[in-house]
Amino acid sequence: MGATWFVIINPTSGNGAAKKQWNPIYAELKKQQFDFDFSFTEHKKHSVELIEKALEQGITKFICVGGDGTLHTMVNGILHLNPSNLSEIKLGIIPIGTANDWVKTYKISNDYKKAIQTIKDEFTIKQDIGKLLIYQNNSTVYFNNLAGIGFDGYVVHKVHKFKYLGFLAYLTGALLSIASYKKSKLEIKFNNLIIKEKTLMLLIGICKYSGGGMQLTQNANPTDGLFDISHINKITLITLLRNINGLFNGNITHHKLVKNYKTSQLKITDLDVQKTFIQADGELVGSGSFEAEIISGALNFIVPKF
Repeated sequence: MGATWFVIINPTSGNGAAKKQWNPIYAELKKQQFDFDFSFTEHKKHSVELIEKALEQGITKFICVGGDGTLHTMVNGILHLNPSNLSEIKLGIIPIGTANDWVKTYKISNDYKKAIQTIKDEFTIKQDIGKLLIYQNNSTVYFNNLAGIGFDGYVVHKVHKFKYLGFLAYLTGALLSIASYKKSKLEIKFNNLIIKEKTLMLLIGICKYSGGGMQLTQNANPTDGLFDISHINKITLITLLRNINGLFNGNITHHKLVKNYKTSQLKITDLDVQKTFIQADGELVGSGSFEAEIISGALNFIVPKF
């Protein structure tokens, strides 16, 4: 009989914190009597190979040791493999990243001992997952937190320079980039509505937090089968500075410049010559036109009992 759990550690998460903290995490998993195998990722798509191997061995319980990017890669690994026993798969996380945005929605503790206890309890939630079809490279990308096109994609493209700032990285990137950013002309179609105009950014939310703890969509609910959309046509540096608190407490979504919608699918046509970046879960995933649809209750995540 093989192990029951498979643990994937991204050694680069949290500016290398995951590698440093693995020994105490390993000891705690043993102490809490987990029967597990583990592996460190060596390159971007490595977790897909690791998950495939684990599934072949009959393992259905996975633990992610890393941040939002590592979780995103594991979710994509599982869903691209699309195993026949998908409904039996459970995914838990011990958060060690720069932002750790996804875990905030579920109040998963950043204390690894508490996070491991949560995983041990195995209380799961069937969460919705977003699916992007990106025309430019004909790729399918899944996301479990939030995706966007426009300014936030541009910030993600720039933000790797500021990673060492941790959760402030996104805010720093945004404040430094807002004045120079050139808006793209997009055609956005959903719910029989067509918006065709220069757009600063369009956010497609499933969970509540992104960009290092910001709340940029109004009614995000990870289990209602709907995306929570924020469409922002324009915003100035002055307005951003005046509303910094609003970015973090969610009040920004009530600003007259922000339009909120709910939908289960949408189609974005990039009418601009310049590249308009697309991000998913804080990872740059492409540019240009794409379609998005929600897959209701697609994956079981292990979360604290509410």
